[in-house]
Amino acid sequence: MTVNGLPVLDLADLYGGPEAVERFRDELRRATHEVGFFHLRHGIDRAVVDELFDTARAFFALPEEDKRAIEMTRSAQFRGWTRLGGELTQGQVDHREQIDIGPDRPTPVVADPPYLRLDGPNQWPAALPRLRTVIEAWTERLGHIGRRLMAEWALSLGAPADHFASTFDQASTLLKLVRYPGAAGASQGVGGHKDPGFLTLLLIEPGKAGLQVETDDGWIDLPPTDDCFVVNIGELMEAVTDGYLRATSHRVTAPPVGTERLSIPFFFNPGLDAEVPVVPLRPELAQAARGITQDASNVISARYGDNLLKARLRAHPDVAAIHHPDLVGTPD
Repeated sequence: MTVNGLPVLDLADLYGGPEAVERFRDELRRATHEVGFFHLRHGIDRAVVDELFDTARAFFALPEEDKRAIEMTRSAQFRGWTRLGGELTQGQVDHREQIDIGPDRPTPVVADPPYLRLDGPNQWPAALPRLRTVIEAWTERLGHIGRRLMAEWALSLGAPADHFASTFDQASTLLKLVRYPGAAGASQGVGGHKDPGFLTLLLIEPGKAGLQVETDDGWIDLPPTDDCFVVNIGELMEAVTDGYLRATSHRVTAPPVGTERLSIPFFFNPGLDAEVPVVPLRPELAQAARGITQDASNVISARYGDNLLKARLRAHPDVAAIHHPDLVGTPD
């Protein structure tokens, strides 16, 4: 089954017996080999999803002074609220505001290598205490889904189910609540890019267009499908499969003037210090591997922390200048 040109997978198949599980693995492998994107029917109660979006709207409706109290420029870990136009993609300003939330961990006493500086606390708005409760529950729920998907990917490629497991012992998750407001002259909600890690589970406000995926025939629109995540893989997943799986460029166009669009992406990635093992592909799959697509300005490391730090420094130069001046302008 396809919707809007992309395959639709159903998590329920993983509980439907051996034939359903095998079908899911085949579709999972095929979708991420051929396209890098798919819809995933999640089976999460609609009331849970509605509460998540309601909480996101409540956050963005807070007075600006409450959001500025947790502005990302206050966080060496790149956590907290980013004002409208406060993030860059490919050097161009994105027309969105958002809050970034990661694993709440102690700040390392010695942050060496430099990517360990990304571990630390979140910033939570005092004016909306329920945000933390709702987001932490959602993050835990999606972490379970992420771990199950990693096991299914491994098996579908010919590796043991636990091939990736140890690299996710201290998973480097990132959840964003994102608001795209329509405004005259704004066209780039977020510019074209590939995600730097492994897995993205994206929840889009029902009925809201704007996400586009790059294909061989150009950019295509990808509106949301009811009760589904939009799922894509990142550059590190492509790298450890020698390009058999495909990281795909995507972007978001700004909504029409006078409207807005909410989205909630969840990035499920290995621990910062984990070196991800290459997948031993089955011979017939190895023959179809395309190699890694990268250029000299974006060398992909097997250690996720290297990739994430590079991405954060580029996307938030103001935060980098305040908290990491020694890393600004250093070679990638």
